[in-house]
Amino acid sequence: MDTQTRQSTGRRAFLKTSLGTAGGLVLSFYLPSAGAAEKMAPAAVFAPNAYLRIAAGGAVTVVCPFVEMGQGAYTAIPMLLAEELEVDLAKVRVEHAPADEKLYGHPLFGAQLTGASASVRGAWEPMRKAGAAARIMLVSAAASTWGVEPSSCAAAQGVVTHQASGRKLSYGELAAKAAGMPVPKDVPLKPAASFRLVGTAAKRLDVPSKTNGTAKFGIDAQVPGMKVAAVAACPVFGGKLASVDDSKARAVKGVRQVVKLDNAVAVIADHTGAARKGLAALAITWDEGPNAKFSGAEWERQLEAAMKGKGQMALNEGAYAKLVEGGARQVEATYVMPFLAHATMEPMNCTVQVRKDGVDVWTGTQAAGRAQAFVAKALNVDPATVRINNFLLGGGFGRRLEVDYIVQAALIARQVAYPVKVIWSREEDMQHDLYRPLYRDELAMALDAQGKPVGFRHRFAGSAIEARYAPMWMKDGIDTDAIDAAASPYDFAHKVVEFHPVETAVPTGFWRGVGPTHNTFVIEGFMDELAVAAKADPLAYRRAVLSKEPRALAVLELAAQKAGWGKTMAPGSGMGMALAVAWGSYAACVIEVAVDPAGQVSLKRVVAAIDCGQAVHTDGVIAQIESGSVYGLTAALYGKLTLENGRVAQSNFHDYPVLRMNEVPPIEAHLVKSGEAPGGVGEIGCAMVAPALVNAVFAATGKRLRRLPVEAEQLKQA
Repeated sequence: MDTQTRQSTGRRAFLKTSLGTAGGLVLSFYLPSAGAAEKMAPAAVFAPNAYLRIAAGGAVTVVCPFVEMGQGAYTAIPMLLAEELEVDLAKVRVEHAPADEKLYGHPLFGAQLTGASASVRGAWEPMRKAGAAARIMLVSAAASTWGVEPSSCAAAQGVVTHQASGRKLSYGELAAKAAGMPVPKDVPLKPAASFRLVGTAAKRLDVPSKTNGTAKFGIDAQVPGMKVAAVAACPVFGGKLASVDDSKARAVKGVRQVVKLDNAVAVIADHTGAARKGLAALAITWDEGPNAKFSGAEWERQLEAAMKGKGQMALNEGAYAKLVEGGARQVEATYVMPFLAHATMEPMNCTVQVRKDGVDVWTGTQAAGRAQAFVAKALNVDPATVRINNFLLGGGFGRRLEVDYIVQAALIARQVAYPVKVIWSREEDMQHDLYRPLYRDELAMALDAQGKPVGFRHRFAGSAIEARYAPMWMKDGIDTDAIDAAASPYDFAHKVVEFHPVETAVPTGFWRGVGPTHNTFVIEGFMDELAVAAKADPLAYRRAVLSKEPRALAVLELAAQKAGWGKTMAPGSGMGMALAVAWGSYAACVIEVAVDPAGQVSLKRVVAAIDCGQAVHTDGVIAQIESGSVYGLTAALYGKLTLENGRVAQSNFHDYPVLRMNEVPPIEAHLVKSGEAPGGVGEIGCAMVAPALVNAVFAATGKRLRRLPVEAEQLKQA
């Protein structure tokens, strides 16, 4: 099997053209969404809403519809276009796309957002076609200039060459004439065998600016006349601001104004220090509202109670109930997944200026179109007057799909006559997140007379995030994200998936793969339990029920082989495996741990294998597996939030830690070469590591964990 490896330490119409300014070729395409093509006049498709610009000087600019938050979108997406355009990737410049749901709506979601491991999946065909069409037009322009057939010319490295005579013209020299060429139809694309960029470890385009300090994140926004605001919202979910005595805050040097909102108060000052000092001087009285006594224990009770009723039947294949009625033995287990914070490294921030003729917003967001719409609604203005200036994101993980912090900043800025940068403290962020939901899962497996698993039932309760965020994504009233991967990839003839949506006082949101991350953990933990009960090797047990998923079986076996599965382990050490099938990709990992007598877990090694179809940027894929592994292991080991009296007790990294550099084990990522269409990679690494970890802990200690995080007290030797 061909693999690529790195070890770490630690559709329809798509193209229209117009004559650009300054003799340049402006070539625009859109990722189709919600009938946008029918609604747009040709003039609106071209500049300034262009994705590709080729200037008279030869500069190539890609306006990327997806944001860069560390996942490599600003390299992988331009690679697709540059591959077919035949230009040097290093000479491509990337720009943030403006907020425009019609032009930049994602083909899978109908909204302008970056998430769900879907950027490359959505851009795979449109970006390549855009590049190919532009190349054909440039070649036609050169052929027309020389009076030869286009077939006698070839494009490479931003230059068109007449092969017989050796004459050459650069793309910049051809741009003006190319703009008048007819738009090609049924654009042929390169076969994979001809790729020169796609499938390589090209240098990332965002690294130089991030290395020399010129990269700009939302928190770096600087606007003339700008002031800075520190903010405090009611610590109790759903609470309001009752009153505030701001006399001492106004006395702080540099403080300019105190702004009140329904559920928060902000202190605006000349600089951050004065704003925070002023905030600390406020005497605030909160109306804690109806959730003042809500707790995590109450949330769990609500989930358990909900599961005693009838849920939403998401899947009912075969006849599971008849199996049990007929005498099939049933094995059951209950798992609980905690609610989790995002803890992005860049604090939540947004700068806003509200003018009489419009609103300017400077921030980092995964959903620019949503931000524009929500700000317009909050301020009761025309969305066309709201301009979103997007920046690089210092961590997204789904948190910046939300726009609460942007709307809050807009409401604050509305009350003053100057631009305001609102920066949340780490405590404000930790305690006012939109959290990964808490879930309760009840799993059952029906076994035949020989003990072979033949039927699988998965009932679970938790928040339906889609119902709040995007009801149009739901299918037959069921949250499609919540049930994603809930049926398992294994070939059981009888499967039942039943979802019980439960909403509580705690706001919930997407967290680096909610459905598959949650479902993979409980299913892979349960599969390990079943293998142990059957006195079977976990790999052999899974292999026996993966005949219908050859790609899944291949990554599982590859990870096991590379990890040395089955080798003798020292006392207190163990290996665990897990399989994840989601976002169009297949991944598996083996984790090796050691557990000391005090119950402390040491991560020794992570070995992963992934089949994501055609990898576009191989180095980026592997980096995402590494990143997801670290993020997922952090949650599995340290992701504990305590909810009491309607509020989150944890406040910063001292009581909600992340893996330190010395704790991160060697991570091997083996990339399977594949000719299938690209799958997603941003979240699958996160999904597979938690179950592999608890399975490894069981192998080392004999103690089965059905609740995260892994805590030393659970593993301490008697």
